[in-house]
Amino acid sequence: MVWEVGSPLSIGAILFTVIIVAAMLIWVERRLLGLWQERLGPNRVGPFGLLQVVADMIKIFAKEDWVPPFADKFSFVLAPPIIMFVILMSFTVIPFAPGVGVIDSDVGVLFVLAMASLGAYSVMLGGLASNNKYALLGSLRAAAQMVSYEVFMGISLLGVVALTGSFNLRDIVIAQTDGWFIIPQFIGFLIFMIAGIAESHRLPFDIPEAEQEIVAGYHTEYSGMKFGMFFVGEYLGVLLISSLLVVLFFGGWLGPAFLPPIVWFVLKTSFFIAFFILLRAAIPRPRYDQLMTYGWLFLLPLSLLNLMITGAFVLWQEGGM
Repeated sequence: MVWEVGSPLSIGAILFTVIIVAAMLIWVERRLLGLWQERLGPNRVGPFGLLQVVADMIKIFAKEDWVPPFADKFSFVLAPPIIMFVILMSFTVIPFAPGVGVIDSDVGVLFVLAMASLGAYSVMLGGLASNNKYALLGSLRAAAQMVSYEVFMGISLLGVVALTGSFNLRDIVIAQTDGWFIIPQFIGFLIFMIAGIAESHRLPFDIPEAEQEIVAGYHTEYSGMKFGMFFVGEYLGVLLISSLLVVLFFGGWLGPAFLPPIVWFVLKTSFFIAFFILLRAAIPRPRYDQLMTYGWLFLLPLSLLNLMITGAFVLWQEGGM
């Protein structure tokens, strides 16, 4: 079998690795939170608590997969697989290294944004189909939050697209050979990172599932494997956003030649995963109105300003001004 973009070996390895890494992030997050908060993380099941993930999976498989009698059964069952599917589909356009990837798409950036939009249907269906007040509130919050922050996420990427002249993520990485886009697109990077946290509703933007207010939000009525899909989907989202930050702003697999390209990609991605976990340990959750106001009154004008300045710079370079 040949290791190249689109080969069965590459597709199988990427799919297997992504799912395993997302599952292991549960252990990584607990250990890092324990370290930063000066307490013990998982340390009983297996060496360093590594088998805690296995124990959690056994528990999820063994729990009763219950569908509430008052729920809309079809939509209730359909909601969890959607989030898993759209995030795994987003990984198909991520270039992990030269010759490593599922597909080289000329509309890779647009495809990722489209999949992010479809992800909102998962939490909306989960909340609405549950026929539960807390779940409904969580789904309404999630829908407004995800749809709003998708706007800023898309605009923040247009600066990178303008500098590259391509929507292909592999072309974007290659265009950073002479310098990463984090320098000319620092504002775009900050906006994309904030929007990415909101899209994956991770702390401090986990308002759709705030347990102090609405029990567990849109997945209040879920248990067993259905809850597990939502749970793993959240960690897949963290992995996806971290990978996109590396590809779009930090040169992807590019780095000094003393390490293989795939190792540079993994190291950079691991840094952002650890950063997202640190946010959970350090920053409190804002009020919902503060989150929405921050997005529309601050991030939107800033993202538009960044796009205008980048567009003017590109025109100036091409001699159009």
